[in-house]
Amino acid sequence: MANFVYIAASLDGYIATEDGGVEWLDCVPNPEGSDLGFAAFMERVDALLMGRNTFEKVVSFGVWPYEKPVFVLSASLKQVPEGYEGKVDLVSGALAEVIGKLEGKGFKKLYVDGGKLIQSLLREDRVDRLIVSRIPVLLGSGISLFGELSEPLHWQHIKSDVLLGEIVKSEYLRKR
Repeated sequence: MANFVYIAASLDGYIATEDGGVEWLDCVPNPEGSDLGFAAFMERVDALLMGRNTFEKVVSFGVWPYEKPVFVLSASLKQVPEGYEGKVDLVSGALAEVIGKLEGKGFKKLYVDGGKLIQSLLREDRVDRLIVSRIPVLLGSGISLFGELSEPLHWQHIKSDVLLGEIVKSEYLRKR
């Protein structure tokens, strides 16, 4: 099983404002509507595992962007919202258990999305690849990408690309 994180963050390491806002992601002009490599990344994964807050944020956009299976990890959601049946499966339990069940279903490469979920996976050392696109804005506060760890996690830099002349997307492989 390989777990991938693909996420954007501000220069000061936030993935959203304190109220969950992500409007700042559009601060770099993108007149041609480039997906900035997202479709190519999605070809590398089998399924998505996302947290409830991220799921609710994606739903608020009004357009479902995923064709791959999506699993939403939540202890509070008891049913899939209307209109998302067949697009989303709810899962709950300990991370190791959830990931084991997904692997048992044949999913070997997961795209993991959501601040709390990513932080939990990092604390359990279950992130294998980390792809972070740094947006050139300082938010000053908000929802942090990274949380506290009990010990340092070391990474090997794979590559960095400059997108739209301003965004730096860097990929790292976990060194174990």
